[in-house]
Amino acid sequence: MPDLLITFFSETLKLFALMTPPVAITAFLSASRQRDPGRNLATARKCALAVFTLGIILYFSGERVFAFFGFTLDAFRIGAGALLFLSAVSLMNESPEKPFLTPDQDISIVPLAVPLCMGPASISTVIVMGASAANTVERAVGALSLLTASLGIYLSLRFAETVQRRLGTVGMAVLSKLTGLLLAALAAQVVFTGIHAFFI
Repeated sequence: MPDLLITFFSETLKLFALMTPPVAITAFLSASRQRDPGRNLATARKCALAVFTLGIILYFSGERVFAFFGFTLDAFRIGAGALLFLSAVSLMNESPEKPFLTPDQDISIVPLAVPLCMGPASISTVIVMGASAANTVERAVGALSLLTASLGIYLSLRFAETVQRRLGTVGMAVLSKLTGLLLAALAAQVVFTGIHAFFI
């Protein structure tokens, strides 16, 4: 049981970081300043639902994807790690003052859910997690982690203005950089795991 809890918290934090909440918050705020609060709340709900729906489909169909394309899990880990590292570099270079969107856009699905939250790196990681699950319990833990991370995205967007007020421009920039560093570390670990398996 303790191992399952550790796995749950670890996978939840990893998925939440991969969904790059600082970038999603910045994009959400740039389009929500002149909109009705009710519409902003609906946008946050639709985004979180889209993230979870896409994630759960990929999570449970990952093995079929591998079988269809004929590549191994370790090869996919290396590719996912490379994409994750590129995402980390991109996040490190983001500016919180950069305008993303205009107020008249429906941003809940595109670009908030895809590709800001569920980009190439997070999609790859979800597929790897699903394919790596050895039994029903591990699959359930992974699915619950995905649900929790999606809920975290909803709460991040729901309270985006509060987060911005508390952190300020400098705080948002620091949070974005710290997230980028975490993603870079995850990328290194994923690539190392994939390469290590080739030499065993």
